[in-house]
Amino acid sequence: MTPGDLVLTPQGVRFRGRLFPCSIGKSGVTRDKREGDGATPAGIWRITGLWYRPDRLPPPAPWARPIGPGDLWCDAPDHPGYNHHARAPLAASHERLRRADPLYDLILTTDWNWPDAVPGRGSAIFLHQWRRPGFGTEGCIAFARRDLMWIARRAAPGTRVIVP
Repeated sequence: MTPGDLVLTPQGVRFRGRLFPCSIGKSGVTRDKREGDGATPAGIWRITGLWYRPDRLPPPAPWARPIGPGDLWCDAPDHPGYNHHARAPLAASHERLRRADPLYDLILTTDWNWPDAVPGRGSAIFLHQWRRPGFGTEGCIAFARRDLMWIARRAAPGTRVIVP
């Protein structure tokens, strides 16, 4: 591990000499991730993308991509686009990246079960804003908005996320 890794600890995520409170999956951490289990997958992932709402935030880094009204993430295990970015319209099950609430105003995507997604092994494992401290996610790692912004400004494609 290096200071440039995002490392989940019992106290939060350690990154670049700082410790950030976070929320993880409502079912805790698992070594056997399944779609819809509400658990954060154990392992080493890498940051693959940075998305932001341009109507709510300035770009946090030069490589950030704006989230538009038609941006989706496919979570249908039987669809060829499973665990990949998609565009509306999409008949298969999906998450809208442009949400009414602020949870996805800023998203760091990861390579959990990507790019060659195994059906049912979990999708849309992101780093995003939390609802409130301690409120479990569906498997993502969530932070206070200001902490997520700080992380997004310093993370780069390939930054490791370590979940023991």
